[in-house]
Amino acid sequence: MYENLLTGVSTDLWIDGAWRGASDGGRFDVEDPATEQTIVTVASATVEDCMAAVDAAQAAFGPWAAKTPRERGEVLRKAYEIMIREKERLARIITLENGKSLEDSRAEAAYAAEFFRWNAEEAVRVIGQTSMAPASGAHILTSYKPAGVSLLVTPWNFPAAMATRKIGPALAAGCTVVIKPASATPLTMLALMPILEEAGVPKGVVNVVPSRQSGKVVSAMLADMRVRVVSFTGSTEVGRTLLREAAHNVVKPSMELGGNAPFIVFDDADIDAAIDGAMIAKMRNMGEACTAANRFYVHETVAEEFSAKMTGRMAALKMGNGLTDGVTVGPLVNKSTRDKVESLVEDAVAKGAKVTTGGKRGEGPGYFYPPTVLTGVPANADLVWEEIFGPVAAIQTFTDEDAMIEQCNKSEFGLASYIYTRDVGRGLRVAGRLETGMVGLNRGIVSDPAAPFGGVKQSGLGREGSKEGVMEYLETQYVSVTW
Repeated sequence: MYENLLTGVSTDLWIDGAWRGASDGGRFDVEDPATEQTIVTVASATVEDCMAAVDAAQAAFGPWAAKTPRERGEVLRKAYEIMIREKERLARIITLENGKSLEDSRAEAAYAAEFFRWNAEEAVRVIGQTSMAPASGAHILTSYKPAGVSLLVTPWNFPAAMATRKIGPALAAGCTVVIKPASATPLTMLALMPILEEAGVPKGVVNVVPSRQSGKVVSAMLADMRVRVVSFTGSTEVGRTLLREAAHNVVKPSMELGGNAPFIVFDDADIDAAIDGAMIAKMRNMGEACTAANRFYVHETVAEEFSAKMTGRMAALKMGNGLTDGVTVGPLVNKSTRDKVESLVEDAVAKGAKVTTGGKRGEGPGYFYPPTVLTGVPANADLVWEEIFGPVAAIQTFTDEDAMIEQCNKSEFGLASYIYTRDVGRGLRVAGRLETGMVGLNRGIVSDPAAPFGGVKQSGLGREGSKEGVMEYLETQYVSVTW
């Protein structure tokens, strides 16, 4: 039943420009979260396979780094054009293995392509500088060099965008890569390989090694002295482990980890605009996003209006198989994610929260959980401090700005936050006090290829996107010279 959607998609490993099976013949199932049925089996890379991928990436590194920035940029630009051409097909593959609605998947495919276009332009803007040392009079010549083989570990929630957000800057910088995609969603990554090949990416520059032995194979690659960068998007818990392992060989880390974004609505906010923003910040990707609004802090004078309108909008969403036209809420990615959301809601209700819509999962196959709004959420509810990663809006009220900001900053995470107010001065003042790497001021979305994406505290290290994204894959060299 899935053959038509997967036409042209290999289910093997992509190493040194060729498809190959796992060295031990191992394979694993990829599940359709809407039906709980197996879509297909995919080769499961062993340590031996991953070392072959590192070999290929190392062999390709010198020639790829030697290409001119314009040559690398033209390849990325071509990849963008092909992705746009293939957008609908990629969107259906994303929905098939991830569960999100086609509407969300189409948006992701377009967003993912933009990282190739953006980095095609950044490839030619890695510019050094010349200055004179004030004391010695020597000239300081500063330039940037590609760091080397880069290990990219991507998550399941944005299987296309998190791939291109890492591949784009790495290739623009002149690095070669080995990618370990999430085992829940490897098909999108594998579908990208023919696109990159058609765009002109030489063999060995990009290698893909799906594996069920994630910890084992990633550890083996991090232990290889040829791997010089590790870029990971995922949970803070796994990120901490990778940082410890990267420390042994002093591998340069870029970590985009967990989030617990507050969504603040002041008493002077345009409530309709705030609702529009809340629906994006909460329901983009069904809440399965590290930037998702997790905690709603609404001023008590507008809380009743905001809650009623949010309830109406959430209740009106259509839930079902994401491949069905008109569906806006698909299943969550797997059973454990669905069960965690259910448990967090039950905990909040037991502690006094009120369900105004949703709150109960239905019967039948698929990992569905309905759009849910909770009001009167107590500060000790687990979902106030843990990422929900699902379609649940947890609303609290506030009156005192300082106390509310203190609550926002108590979280160990510091990725994104959202503020709605008509007073831009207040908005900017509050943004400056929030301990997050990104702030949406009267906007429900912060992600943009041209912006530096990343967080503070336990939400990560480094930035992706913007001109800063390429810098994660470069090393600075300076030459001291007198003439």
